[in-house]
Amino acid sequence: MYELLKIIHIMSGAVLFGTGAGIAFFMVRAHLTKDAATVASVGAIVVLVDFLFTASAVVVQPISGLGLIHLQGYGLFEPWLVAAYALYALVGVCWLPVVWIQMQMAKLATAAAADGLPLPERYHRLFRTWFILRWPAFAGVIGIYWLMVAKPVF
Repeated sequence: MYELLKIIHIMSGAVLFGTGAGIAFFMVRAHLTKDAATVASVGAIVVLVDFLFTASAVVVQPISGLGLIHLQGYGLFEPWLVAAYALYALVGVCWLPVVWIQMQMAKLATAAAADGLPLPERYHRLFRTWFILRWPAFAGVIGIYWLMVAKPVF
């Protein structure tokens, strides 16, 4: 049971990290084209990927993590675990608005493409916020990986 739960936890962590990195790459590449139709198309895919894969991993991570904590005999409030919980909360606080922002950017790009217009200023403001929020989320996931591997004593 332990090995199965551990592989599920590792794989869902990889999905969380991988989809986050992939989404960021594709959204930035679409944005750099300055083409509303490209941004609309990529934006729709990114929103779908976030709901299918990222959201699933967000649910699986704490469930599998709690199971692993129990099976390994750790206390729920080990300092390295508390640090991981804090980073997970930080990632979530950044990710939730990012999902909403992605949906708004895709809608704005779709409307601009349909009207044959360039991406509006609101899209560009949202993109800047989206870009900024991704960095602490990315750093938080890396920090969680480090905590899971190192299990430091504070």
